[in-house]
Amino acid sequence: MSLPKFNWQRKLFGLQENSRQLYAADDKYRLFASKIFPLLLSVRSQLSACYCENNGRPGIEPVILLGISLLQYLERVPDREAIEQLKYHLGWNIALGREIGDDLFHSTTLVRFRQRMVEQEQSKLAFDAVLSGLREAGLLREKKWQRLDSTNVLGMVAKMSQIECVRETIRLALEEIKQKVVEGSLPDWWDIMWERYVESKLDYQLSVAVLMEKQRLAGVDMLHLLNWLAGKEPAVSEGEKACLLKRVFKEYYRLKEGGEVETIPGQERVVTAVHNPHDPGAEWSAKGHGQQKKTWVGYKVQVAETIGEDPLSSGEPTNNFITAIETQTATSSDEAGKKQVEEAQQDSQLAPPEEWYVDAAYVSAGELALAEKNGQQLWGSAQPSASAKGVEFKADAFEVNIEDRKAICPAGKCSTQCSRLEEKQSGKVTFRFEWNWHCKGCELAKRCISRGIKYRSLVVGEHHTLLQRRRKEMKTAEFKKKMQRRNGIEGTHSELIRGHGLRQARYRGIKKVRLQNYLIGAACNIKRWTNRLKWEIKSRAMVECFPGTV
Repeated sequence: MSLPKFNWQRKLFGLQENSRQLYAADDKYRLFASKIFPLLLSVRSQLSACYCENNGRPGIEPVILLGISLLQYLERVPDREAIEQLKYHLGWNIALGREIGDDLFHSTTLVRFRQRMVEQEQSKLAFDAVLSGLREAGLLREKKWQRLDSTNVLGMVAKMSQIECVRETIRLALEEIKQKVVEGSLPDWWDIMWERYVESKLDYQLSVAVLMEKQRLAGVDMLHLLNWLAGKEPAVSEGEKACLLKRVFKEYYRLKEGGEVETIPGQERVVTAVHNPHDPGAEWSAKGHGQQKKTWVGYKVQVAETIGEDPLSSGEPTNNFITAIETQTATSSDEAGKKQVEEAQQDSQLAPPEEWYVDAAYVSAGELALAEKNGQQLWGSAQPSASAKGVEFKADAFEVNIEDRKAICPAGKCSTQCSRLEEKQSGKVTFRFEWNWHCKGCELAKRCISRGIKYRSLVVGEHHTLLQRRRKEMKTAEFKKKMQRRNGIEGTHSELIRGHGLRQARYRGIKKVRLQNYLIGAACNIKRWTNRLKWEIKSRAMVECFPGTV
């Protein structure tokens, strides 16, 4: 499909020329048309990479499709309803520069458009275009303060038991193989396996023992199928579902010495194991403890936004904007997420902030050292020190000075020895402090030393001094006041989830979920921008009517 010819000539008495009579100056659709749509037009040359130059019939104008995609997440509208909006809603047509009578198209065009954007790695295009508009308008204060936090995204998959996941994986592999292999070359046992996994359904009212045995037998069938695939051409043996079959077998089964297939117990299975073959990238993860513990199968998203320095006046909308919204696998760490956010901001040509406001998941000795090296401040509570087995005094009860190679124990005694340790493979550096003879006869020995140990030792990282300093800062009133700047990120998460659908993935696969989240971030920024524009228009009108009003 080729790129359509660019034609943006306005009709003299068309909808666009008469939009002022239909909608007020502060209407969100007019503001979208005047502020957002020109930004989308400016990236049309980048959208052209998704189309051929002269090959096939001209496609639908990609700028229109990108604008529709943003409006979908602004108003939480699915594809079919979006086309209905083009047919009946004047506001949508004004926002997108369309005229009454312009041709409509099928909703599947939006599906193919998103697929093109994913394939050509243009998922972030709209998000960056809106950011550039905010920067030109002087609303983006990316250099000063920013806050960062993560939240979970539920994958668009049904919850499956272990046996369901295995049987569904086999079914998908069988259907893929049947499409690629000539019917006469299928093995003798093919009909039996096809009837067992494609045409039949499992009775889940069977006893636990019977279900466990059926799961083991499914592993035997899976191995049988994999051995047959090993002798086939790559087009068959390396197909998408065939590769998934290999992965699921490795994650759910193991071979005993005699070649017997054994099911791997759930507690021994890798964390990143497939939970639903329809979206293998949707991982299981958990957050919190006790009654606050939440588990999900899906992804994780990192959200960073600017922080305003001055308090807002009564009725003034927020002047904070999202600078990054990055999608991760569910089991990825928040520290890795922060690095991904910083790389994404650099890719968006944003200046790094002077201060980050985060929670404890982002704060470690290494991260504090990295922030100091980069001339930044990382504000967040540090994790409590790990408790030693059988002792009362943890690492934070000791005064450690890495630079001088000295540490003071709770009894006020200086360490007698310090050793520098470095792991060969990882290069990780730690320091081991020992107190030797000081512990003999010490009044605090029973509270400080485990049974059977003669003296206390302490192992800390090379940047432990920074961590120790942060734990002391956490107790001050100044630190607690600073951390109030982080609180707004929880409200931003709520806005993205409730207003734009961030919690639930609409599509399967991390690439498509990443596109969805970029569109959500752009839509949220557009809403905040237009809300400020409406407020400014009303404020100016108020001053004109009542000159003494501030």
